[in-house]
Parts: sequence; C-alpha cells; structure tokens
Amino acid sequence: MYQLLDSGRGEKLEQFGDVILIRPAAQALWQPRLPKSFWDKAHARFSREEKNQWDVFKPFPETWKIDLDGVRLLLKRTDFGHLGVFPEHARLWPKMHALPLKGARVLNLFAYSGAATLALAAKGAEVSHVDAAKGMVQWARDNAALNGLEHAPIRWLVDDVRKYLARAERRQERYDAILLDPPSFGRGKSGEIFKIEYDLPLILRGCRSLLSEKPLFVLFTCHTPGYTPLAMQQVMAESFDYGHIEAGEMFIEGPYRLPSGTFAFWKV
Repeated sequence: MYQLLDSGRGEKLEQFGDVILIRPAAQALWQPRLPKSFWDKAHARFSREEKNQWDVFKPFPETWKIDLDGVRLLLKRTDFGHLGVFPEHARLWPKMHALPLKGARVLNLFAYSGAATLALAAKGAEVSHVDAAKGMVQWARDNAALNGLEHAPIRWLVDDVRKYLARAERRQERYDAILLDPPSFGRGKSGEIFKIEYDLPLILRGCRSLLSEKPLFVLFTCHTPGYTPLAMQQVMAESFDYGHIEAGEMFIEGPYRLPSGTFAFWKV
C-alpha cells in the first residue's frame, strides 16, 4: 500500500507499507495540514540541502515490499532519494488497461524498476523492457518474480535507448504501444550522455517509426522542470501528427493534490 499522508514546505510525507518517509517535493508550496507530531513519526528523511543524504530516525528494513494498484514491488533506498516506484504513474495505467492489450507488443523505454512493464504483462501484453542500468533491469526482474511473471513474455534489455531505437528500426521491429519516461540527464552503460533537451525529438521520431499499422498508444511521462502539459503536447505533435494527444499533470492524491510531473498520451 502507498499513501501520501501530507505535503508542504517543499516536502512530502509518504507511507510505503509500514515505512513512513519524508522526501523533497518542490511543488509543495503550501503549509502542511498535519501537525509536526505526525511528521515526527517518519522513519527517515531524504534531503538535498547540502548533499544527497538520508537521515534515519527509526530503524526500518533495507528492502521491503508494497502493493501498488495490483502490482507487487520491492523497495529500497537509493542515493538519489528514489525507492523503486513512482506512484503518480499508476494513475495513468487505467488509460492503458482500457485498450486491448492481450497479445499487444509493447515497448517500455527508460523502464526503471518495471512497475508499468508488469502492469501491462499482467493484462497479456508482450513487453520489451529497456533500461541502460543493468542493476535496474535486475530490480525489474526481481519484481516480475514477486508477481509470478518471471515466465511472462517480457524481453529484459540493458541498452542505451537511442542505440536500441536505431537497431530496432533497422530490424524493422514494430510495436502496438510505446511508453517512455526519460530522465533530464543520464549516462548509458558505456558512458553515453543523455540530455532530454537534445535527445527527446530524435527519440520521439524513433518511436513513431516503430509503431505498427494499428497502434494503440504512446505514453510519454516526464519529471523535468519546464516540460509543462502544453509543451509536452506540442513536442509530441511534431512526431505524432495524427490521432489525439491528451496532456496533463501527473499528481498524487492526498490532503493536497501534489503535482508530480507531466504526461502526454497519444492514441488514434
């Protein structure tokens, strides 16, 4: 179970199963609703004020598990304040689940720890899961095993997304649906530099070239400042000049709705 307990003063108070954590939330411009005594129940706080660090107040496991909208996930602290899940993404899964996924070929780029991959595989999709970090792909495979999906039709690919797209186009691969959640900045397994402002247009064009004759959707999610819903809609429209694009804010429900990035969802 995940729950946003409160937010405010640039932070969010979250509960992941039995673990309560405080993490940065730049969009939380308001004052918290809960009293300080409730925030004091947190097991740890992650801060970026001086350097990325976890301040642990109470002992909690190195790894633990939660259920997020029917997907079982393994969580653990990372040096960047991440835990292996972005709860705001789960609010978009119903858009995918409303489409005929059984037997659909889906490409998941920058696929992280695999929550969306497993949400799709559970509905019968055949998923190609691509991430440049070998450890992250292994984390996703561990999550597949937690969900009894270790033998599902999932291809686990450790690769730079740009290189994979180029090879897939040469091989004339085709996909019925594509997801991408690019970082603002990243490094590939061979040290390749990724910068979203330079690389995104090429990636979107590559995604367009891999769509099947009867595509279902393309879902583009982003946490980069400045990528507003309008900007997302317009950059998507450059490559996907037919069909319909819905763009909006991702958010997490709580005492306040907490903005948590943006999305653009294209379908015919």
